[in-house]
Amino acid sequence: MTYTYTIEGMTCVNCKASVKDALSSIDGVGEVIVDMKLKQATITMKHHIADSLFRDSLPAKYSFKAKDVHMPTSGFEDMEEKSKLQQLKPLFIVIGYISATSVLLHYKTWNLQEMMIDFMGLFFIVFSFFKMLDVKGFATSFSMYDPLAKSLPFYGQIYPFIETILGVMLLMRYNISIAFIATIVILGLTTFGVTKTLFAKRSIKCACLGSALDLPMTEATFIENTLMILMSALMLFIM
Repeated sequence: MTYTYTIEGMTCVNCKASVKDALSSIDGVGEVIVDMKLKQATITMKHHIADSLFRDSLPAKYSFKAKDVHMPTSGFEDMEEKSKLQQLKPLFIVIGYISATSVLLHYKTWNLQEMMIDFMGLFFIVFSFFKMLDVKGFATSFSMYDPLAKSLPFYGQIYPFIETILGVMLLMRYNISIAFIATIVILGLTTFGVTKTLFAKRSIKCACLGSALDLPMTEATFIENTLMILMSALMLFIM
């Protein structure tokens, strides 16, 4: 069952992330979609949950009120899957452009090793760019699933710069062995947090493209990180 509620008091992306995380933490809640402009949250739940539980889970600054909106559950799974694919469209487009650029840089020689290194370098540069648009908002979203960022908030603030440095190192072929090892360690931690989130079936925002785009945490995030880790490990093995 899915209900829509009015939430007053959200003024920034951090507020939006805070509200979504609080509502998602309640047992029985499936997907939570927060729309800051409409001042509302659409919550899918496995069983009926009292409004008071949602109200108590939010900080006092937010006003929570039920709306007379109910969506039927018939065929909802197909709608949900389609919605997630639509939300992930920006991620697929970005990765598609990075892949195409890597191929174009080496289409004459088809040097797969060099192509993979450039893909990884471009991946870090492009993804760090989106995070740089709102470093504070990214850090807040990132801390919801990355174990190190959750323990050390400062790590979330510097993470976009770490990605930029790794991207430059790979593209310039500067100490790339160190860059590969760092990629395995950093993305390994994040993938661990992503895996825990997916198993817990919590509906939270993925911070892979920063806070500018509202991307759901899905298996695509896990695959994206795992691919980078495997490519780094392969490069270390064949070098």
